[in-house]
Amino acid sequence: MIGVTKMSTAHKTSSMNMTEGPIIRQVILFSLPLMLGNVFQMLYNTVDMVVVGNFVGKEALAAVGSTSMITNMAVFFFNGFSVGASVVIARAFGAGRKDRLHTAIETTMMMTFLISAVFTVLGVVGVKPMLRFMDTPADVFPDGTTYLRIYFAGISGLLIYNMGSGILRSVGDTKHPLYFLILTSVLNIVLDLVFVIVFHGGIAGVAYATIISQFISAVLILLLLSRSKDVYRLSWNDLHVDMPTMGQIIQVGLPAGIQSVITSFSNVFVQSYINYFGSDVMAGWSTYNKMDQFIMLPMQSFAMAATTFVSQNIGAGKFKRAQEGTVTVVLLSAGVTAVISFLLMAFAPGAIALFSKEEAVIQAGVLFIRTNVLFLIANAVNHVLAAAMRGAGDSRGPMIIMLVSFVAIRQVYLYLLTHFIVNTPMWVGFGYPVGWMACCLIEVTYYLHHRKQMYR
Repeated sequence: MIGVTKMSTAHKTSSMNMTEGPIIRQVILFSLPLMLGNVFQMLYNTVDMVVVGNFVGKEALAAVGSTSMITNMAVFFFNGFSVGASVVIARAFGAGRKDRLHTAIETTMMMTFLISAVFTVLGVVGVKPMLRFMDTPADVFPDGTTYLRIYFAGISGLLIYNMGSGILRSVGDTKHPLYFLILTSVLNIVLDLVFVIVFHGGIAGVAYATIISQFISAVLILLLLSRSKDVYRLSWNDLHVDMPTMGQIIQVGLPAGIQSVITSFSNVFVQSYINYFGSDVMAGWSTYNKMDQFIMLPMQSFAMAATTFVSQNIGAGKFKRAQEGTVTVVLLSAGVTAVISFLLMAFAPGAIALFSKEEAVIQAGVLFIRTNVLFLIANAVNHVLAAAMRGAGDSRGPMIIMLVSFVAIRQVYLYLLTHFIVNTPMWVGFGYPVGWMACCLIEVTYYLHHRKQMYR
């Protein structure tokens, strides 16, 4: 058993101590590799959509885009567990407790392997019931089934990579995950083109390209953690589940995971409303969602920075600095999101045309972008504030607020709208901004009311 010792500074070659130094500079240096890494990670599914949209057909494009709601439920729940682990690891790192750091890492990775096995089985078995639940049209159902079964069969590669990169982020290392993502994203592009154009693999080809690339990224991250001489080194012989540590992870991670899963499940209902309008609108909605996800990359990166920054500083007992960092990251996130949103509004037709040249698909995608995109500024505030509060140990508050906003309010809006007011693609798609704006109002109020309790 490892003794209760403080970490020396001799082996912090890749990590970043965020408890000292200029806040803005540290947040930007931490976030930039994350943004680039998130862009390359997004390329996995985006390249799939571009390839199938241009070389397979609109049904395959609709299948890849619409099934992301299903895959997100599994990935987002796991990411909640990852958030809890990141908070525990970052606090141990900020406090300089090597014993706690190693215990948290070993527990985290052991649970990752177990969860990966469970998600693989449940995902493969549940593909058809999930597609039926979404009222997937008959012309999209076969491609959706094929893509999802292959994706879930290889989902462990993605989960292992995500957790390994989460461990590195907790100690301030965002560069190595970026290097691995660049390599495997390029590989994914090459495999997509080879499997679809050369071997005529269709939608199965892009699915195999994705999981092969994800497995390689998982292997690379495990090799780095195992061979590192830094303080976060993974010791395979010490893998176990430490129950007190697991309890701390669950306390933060379970509310985040539940919130993500229920929100994603709620988005399945949104998708079912969109499916009512047919494959052209479905394909347009899918391409809009991809653009939406790209805009969200900076806010997600800033949110990760907020969690690590707040966790490390609370671990070090620097509560005022943690609060100042929260405000700084919120402003940065909102500003960057505003700039990107205006640019996408201006170039919406060209952005949608990357995925499909069919006029009906382009019209639907442009409609969704220009109706919704500016409201993502409110969502930038939501993500960072929630992440900062989780870093401070309050995961239940953001969970309740987001469930009320993204699930209850959004679903009530959609039901009343489509049954009693008007049922058009534009107003159905506006269900997203309704949830974002409600969440921003409630969450800012909650944060201002509770910040003194969190940062102490």
